[in-house]
Amino acid sequence: MSFLAGAGFAVFILILFAGIYLSLFGLPGTVVIFLDVLVYSLATDFNHIGWKALLALLIFAIIAETVDFLLENTHIREARVRRSPLWAALAGSIIGMCILTPFLWGAGIWLGFFLGGVAGILLAEIFQQLKLKSPYQSSGRIFLTMIGKKAAKGSFSVIMIFVALSNIYS
Repeated sequence: MSFLAGAGFAVFILILFAGIYLSLFGLPGTVVIFLDVLVYSLATDFNHIGWKALLALLIFAIIAETVDFLLENTHIREARVRRSPLWAALAGSIIGMCILTPFLWGAGIWLGFFLGGVAGILLAEIFQQLKLKSPYQSSGRIFLTMIGKKAAKGSFSVIMIFVALSNIYS
């Protein structure tokens, strides 16, 4: 593998991580993952990832964004993008990777990044809710819906990454 190919693959992997991270905050991370895999497959002349896998990833991205849209509720006060959830998600992701990688190896990196990020956001939001007075706190249903949305979309992101990487490494 040449230096340029190795650098390109490193950028590919970093964008996959960014896709999971974006999904945790309700942004279109699945679309970023799909476009990243599409560009990678175009750059490698579809040697590792074929059109069937790309079609499956496109379907996963559409399903994930549809689920996100359907679970959207105007009454849900979602965690605003503040500095503390961003840092909490990043810290949780790194800790999750460190904990799960020795047990699950490659899959532990991705699952740890996702699950740790969700745990970080959850803890940051719990601490934020505890600072608010009772009338301003979110209800349990709203809180669980918000976390469920993040977990569902992030799960689709992880599935998309597993499909892409299994095609690359097989």
